[in-house]
Amino acid sequence: MNISIVIPLYNEAESLEKLFEWIRRVMAENEFSYEVIFVNDGSTDSSWQVIEKLESKHPDIVRGIKFRSNYGKSPALHCGFQAAEGEVVITMDADLQDSPDEIPALYKMITEEDYDLVSGWKKRRYDAKLTKNLPSKLYNATARKVTGLQLHDMNCGLKAYRKEVVKNIEIFGEMHRYIPYLAKNAGFRKIGEKVVEHRKREFGETKFGLNRFVNGYLDLITLWFLAKFGKKPMHFFGLWGSLMFLFGFLSVIALIVNKIIELNKGIYGSLIADNMLFYIAMLVMVLGTMMFLAGFLAELISRNATERNNYLIEKQI
Repeated sequence: MNISIVIPLYNEAESLEKLFEWIRRVMAENEFSYEVIFVNDGSTDSSWQVIEKLESKHPDIVRGIKFRSNYGKSPALHCGFQAAEGEVVITMDADLQDSPDEIPALYKMITEEDYDLVSGWKKRRYDAKLTKNLPSKLYNATARKVTGLQLHDMNCGLKAYRKEVVKNIEIFGEMHRYIPYLAKNAGFRKIGEKVVEHRKREFGETKFGLNRFVNGYLDLITLWFLAKFGKKPMHFFGLWGSLMFLFGFLSVIALIVNKIIELNKGIYGSLIADNMLFYIAMLVMVLGTMMFLAGFLAELISRNATERNNYLIEKQI
């Protein structure tokens, strides 16, 4: 099978039939063998009934996954990736803002230009500039700096993947925003970008609010930390804990030495314990000790984790 198209959705009943017919036309024009996997993320409208209708008409093409509750886009993509069987996996949103006409070019970049992952770039957007467009640019600029991936639109729903990529990355929480970074951390280095069409929403309203940008930054910090110190937490907590303890300890020694010098000179001032710097130094020592112990405990947990020796092997002869 050439292509698996994974479509996560939540309350998009009006657009599903039109989207599927558009996909079917594009696939027929290019003579692709394909499957369309709709992942219904706990929709409260008639989305599942539409999917069942499409599956009954096209049982060899349409597959459906239905969640009992609204878990989010990441779980939907995770289940869709597990079910995908195509050589190339395409993800797209169900709201008709992603154009299926982009699929042949994305497929070509994976199969002929040897990319592992290609992310869409909606260079010209139709979103409200203050509420979505501007925050999106700030978010993507930060993501480029932290991840080292020079992608202009990391969170674009329209992406193409080599099958090996989706089978070797785990998407959880709200990490769908950083799939290219997850792929990079898993060893898939050839990650590209393609300018794609961004279309105005025809039905319903967006399911994402401004809180996604706050959550996005928090998730980015989490992924960066896990990628850098996930298997060696002591290198972070132990280093900074030791430095903090050493700084606090040397500060206390300096205060004591200074007090001895003053006493030798016959200067009788306040006690060391009356100096605010003494308590700051003690606090830094305590915090340093706590960080060191946190690193030690994290190291014990890491070494006993079942996936501690899970490594992706590209080839073996």
